[in-house]
Amino acid sequence: MELYLKVRVACDGGMSQREASKHFGISRDTVRKMMTYSVPPGYRRRALVRRPKLEAFIPIIDGWLVDHVRYLVRRASDWMLSDLCLRISQNVNVVSPHRR
Repeated sequence: MELYLKVRVACDGGMSQREASKHFGISRDTVRKMMTYSVPPGYRRRALVRRPKLEAFIPIIDGWLVDHVRYLVRRASDWMLSDLCLRISQNVNVVSPHRR
């Protein structure tokens, strides 16, 4: 955000976009976007994220997280992939590649 403001002030003060690009070490396209938007536009996805292998198991995983939130010893973000695969294989009759 600080760089964003510096670039806008420099270009409004008379520095060309090409000069600003060289001075700040950023792309001319970036300088042009900085001058177009008064605040950074942020990240925007163009399409929905597809997870074909995981999609079938998302409701199961969400159910675990909702049902067992107060009983979790570890946070859900600390779960290992092998833990999730093992639980899926126990509940859905799928052979887990991460057997213990």
